[in-house]
Amino acid sequence: QYKFRDLTIEELKNVNKTYPNFTFSMNTYTFKDGSQKELLNFSGTVPVKYGNSYNIPIRLWILDSHPFAPPICFLKPTANMGISVGKHVDAHGRIYLPYLQNWSHPKSTVVGLIKEMIAKFEEELPLYSLSSSDAARQSELLSYIAKITEGEADMKSKSKIGGDKNEGCFNKITVVGAGDLGIACVLAIAAKGAADKVVLLDLSEGAAKGGTMDLEIFTLPNVEISKDFSASADSKVVVLTVNSLGNAQTYLDVVQSNVDLFRGVIPAISHYSQNTVLLVASHPVEVMTYVSWKLSAFPKSRVIGVGANTDTERFQFILTNLLKEEVLAKDAWIIGEQGEDKVPSWTSCNLVANQTEAMAARNSRDKVANRAMEVLKGKGHRSWSVGLSVADLTDSILKDKRKVHSVSTLAKGCCNINSEVFLSLPCILGTSGVIEMVKLEEDPLVREKLQSSAGSIHDLQQQLKL
Repeated sequence: QYKFRDLTIEELKNVNKTYPNFTFSMNTYTFKDGSQKELLNFSGTVPVKYGNSYNIPIRLWILDSHPFAPPICFLKPTANMGISVGKHVDAHGRIYLPYLQNWSHPKSTVVGLIKEMIAKFEEELPLYSLSSSDAARQSELLSYIAKITEGEADMKSKSKIGGDKNEGCFNKITVVGAGDLGIACVLAIAAKGAADKVVLLDLSEGAAKGGTMDLEIFTLPNVEISKDFSASADSKVVVLTVNSLGNAQTYLDVVQSNVDLFRGVIPAISHYSQNTVLLVASHPVEVMTYVSWKLSAFPKSRVIGVGANTDTERFQFILTNLLKEEVLAKDAWIIGEQGEDKVPSWTSCNLVANQTEAMAARNSRDKVANRAMEVLKGKGHRSWSVGLSVADLTDSILKDKRKVHSVSTLAKGCCNINSEVFLSLPCILGTSGVIEMVKLEEDPLVREKLQSSAGSIHDLQQQLKL
C-alpha cells in the first residue's frame, strides 16, 4: 500500500534505533470523510524534562504517501492523566507542531519530529496528573480520545464532562465572546425562548465591563456569564462571535490573528461539549467556519457558519412584501460568499409549456431578483441583526425544525468545487446540524460565481498556519 515503501521502512528503522521502546502495528484509520485505510502506526513514550522527568505517551500514524506527507500525531493519556489544552495540543490529544506544518522531504524526518515534540513539551507539558475523583471522570473521556486516536472523528455517546451540574438543562447554548455581537446573540436567543439556559463566555481580560456588567446588573432569567470554559459543558449549540483586535497590518494578518485565537478556543469548547453544533459568526465567516471544522475534528454537519441567512431572509421578505412576488420568494436564496460576491439563486423553477415560455419566465424572474438585490444593497449586518439571525438558526437546530436556511457549509462536491471551502448554500437544519443540502437549480452564472469565491477563499486558507 505504501507508495514509497523502502523510504518508509528505512526511516522507521532509524526511529526504532533512536527510540527502541516504540511498538509498531498496522491498524485501520478512519478519516473525517468516513474513508478508511490500513496504516502503519507506532506507540511509545518520549522523555520530557519539566522540573522532573516524565514519559509522555504518544501515537503516530504514518500516511501511505510518507515521507512526503507528515504523520498524524496524538497523545495517548492513561486513566490518571489529563490533557493540558494549549498551543500544540487540542482537547482530543491531537498534536500540532511547526515541524508538521512545514514538513518537507528529505529535510523532515520522524526522528526530527519527535525531537521537536520533546522540545515543545518541555516548554509546555501536555499532560497532568489527575486526582482520584477526576480520574474516575476521565475514564469516559478516554474512551472518546481512544476513538479519535484510532481515526474516528465522531462519537455518538453523550459527553459527561463537566460533572452533573448541568443536568436538567435540556437545551443549553453557549455564546463565546462578550463583545457587541456576543451580547446581541445572548439577548436575541433569550428573547426567542428556545434555550433553557444561555451561557455568555467572556474571554476578555480583567473584570466584566460594558455590556457584560449591564447583564450582571440587570439579570436575565437563565443567562449566566462566565470566564471558565467548563461553564459551556454539554451545550447543544456553541455560537462563536470572537474576533481578534490585534495590531495586524494586512488582511492576511487579521485572519491569521483570528486563527490563532481560535486555536485556544475550539479545542476547549469541543472538550466540554463533544456533541455540540458549532455555529460560527466570527469574521470572515467562511474561513473561520473552515478553521473551526479543522480544529474541532467534528463532522462537517456539525460545523456551520451563519453565512447568508440574514441576507436570504431579507431577500425573501423584499420579494414578498415590497415586490409582491410571494411565489418566487419561497424558492429564492442568497448563496456563496458573504459580502459583494453573494449571489441570488433558486431551488426550483416554474414549469412552463415550452422553451420560449421558460426563457421568458427566467428573464422575468431575473429582473425581479435584480430589483430585490438593489433594495438589499447597503443594508449592512449590524450586531443586533446578526444576533436575530443567530437566534433564528439556533431555534431551528434545538427544536429540530428541519427548516431550510442558507448557511456556510462544506461546499466540496457542489458545482464542481474540489477544494475544502465553506460557502453559503441552502441546507435543512436539525438537532444534528446540517441534515441535507437542498439541490439548487442549474445556472452556469451562479456556478461560475461560486467557483470563483471558492478559489479565492481556498487561496487565503492555503496561506494560513493552522
